[in-house]
Amino acid sequence: MADIVSIATASPPFAHKQVDILQYMQKAYQLEADKKRKLAFLYHHSGIETRHSAIPDYGDTNANWNFLPKNNQDAFPSIEHRMELYKKNASVLSIEAIKKCIESHINSDQITHLITISCTGMSAPGLDLEIMEAMQLSPSLFRTSINFMGCYAAIHGLKMAKFICDSEPDAQVILVATELCTIHFQKEYTLENASSSLLFADGSAAVLVSNNSTCSKALQIESFHSQVAFQGKTDMAWEISSKGFLMTLSSYIPQIIKEDIEVLISAALAKKDLVVADIPYWCIHPGGKKIVDVIEQKLSLSASHTKFARKILAENGNMSSPTILFVLKEIMDSAIESGENVFGIAFGPGLTMETFLCKKK
Repeated sequence: MADIVSIATASPPFAHKQVDILQYMQKAYQLEADKKRKLAFLYHHSGIETRHSAIPDYGDTNANWNFLPKNNQDAFPSIEHRMELYKKNASVLSIEAIKKCIESHINSDQITHLITISCTGMSAPGLDLEIMEAMQLSPSLFRTSINFMGCYAAIHGLKMAKFICDSEPDAQVILVATELCTIHFQKEYTLENASSSLLFADGSAAVLVSNNSTCSKALQIESFHSQVAFQGKTDMAWEISSKGFLMTLSSYIPQIIKEDIEVLISAALAKKDLVVADIPYWCIHPGGKKIVDVIEQKLSLSASHTKFARKILAENGNMSSPTILFVLKEIMDSAIESGENVFGIAFGPGLTMETFLCKKK
């Protein structure tokens, strides 16, 4: 059985307080007094305290800004400029996470498979080849990329890693999810842009998956289940434009999740003859405070069940694909005991709902 042996995370150097980001957003959007108050209300009730970014601009009170203009009338970065910034930072962040992940487990030359995940930047040669070259990995390494799946992509990556391990007993699979969401800030004030600028952040997480683990923290991967709620396909979307990547994030998403979550969870747990009461650890993607609130309420979970998701939301915001792995790392580092179940769930464009079930070895 394939095991999650190790998870490591990496954050870019610029940590911005949510209150500082709010001040920038109010100026950048050139809001009138009533809209400033409404935006401030949303920021203060976001459940987020800090977010990390590859750029210093959001929290920099000096004149030394290097990416976004302070004046809303000036031209904002082109898609080419945004992709240059992605290329400069994404591989560095990914390699940092990978090196921390494999430390004390395997050497880099023992990596047999590399899965890269991202939806905030694209190029060819891309992130996978940049990592291979920088880390001097084997030129015959098996590699594949998962692009543009959004916040649930890491679960899809874990599924692929398990397929690999099931077919190749000696596989040492590295999965790395890296997103630079903040480079896609849009200057037009819309509900979608305001929601994105309130939630999203940058980060990277790497996972080592193997059949041959002796690690005391390892989680055995049990099963996966997914479901698409097509009624929400226009409520969460991610599109490329000449101005950068455009996020649609509707306020209806928590309601859609609320309507479908019980059926989804029941079907996922039934694969292993389990029920909600059999899950002591819930690895919830904190797509936003309301999403965590809805799941907690609908499934009658306690605050202890959702504390890991809320902690990551507070300290990092929503980083898209790596976020669920940040939460899972918190769970792996906790006092989880042998035989206890961990259930994970994340949401993305579609509206796609992906789940996984693990068990502490």
